[in-house]
Amino acid sequence: MALEQTVAGYSPYVRSIVRIVVALLFLEHGLSRLFGWPSALPSPPVLTMYWFAGAIELVGAVFLLLGLFTRPMAFIASGEMAFAYFISHAPRNFFPILNGGDGVILYCFIFFYLAFAGAGPWSVDAIWRKRT
Repeated sequence: MALEQTVAGYSPYVRSIVRIVVALLFLEHGLSRLFGWPSALPSPPVLTMYWFAGAIELVGAVFLLLGLFTRPMAFIASGEMAFAYFISHAPRNFFPILNGGDGVILYCFIFFYLAFAGAGPWSVDAIWRKRT
């Protein structure tokens, strides 16, 4: 029981760590899609569906990294990942391991969780909450 209580006390901080790591990984997708770095993806034409996906990934990742407007940004990113799964992955095969969509599903549900759980204590959102 004591171990469980001790570990439970760390859960808000672990939530912040998970948010930061996932945001950094998501940032790679936005940078790659819009700027061809660190992965040399072709840049989509401005105002196309893939350009908007890259913009959501880039801006959303920065906001999530900072823990700024975490709940709405995570909800938007979760929706983008759900949309990406059904547009790009599901038509290839029913099983995520065969259609390459398992990462997209994980992003979708981690962001969905953050939309309800919030950013955690290491965030701009938490700093603003303390000031009010």
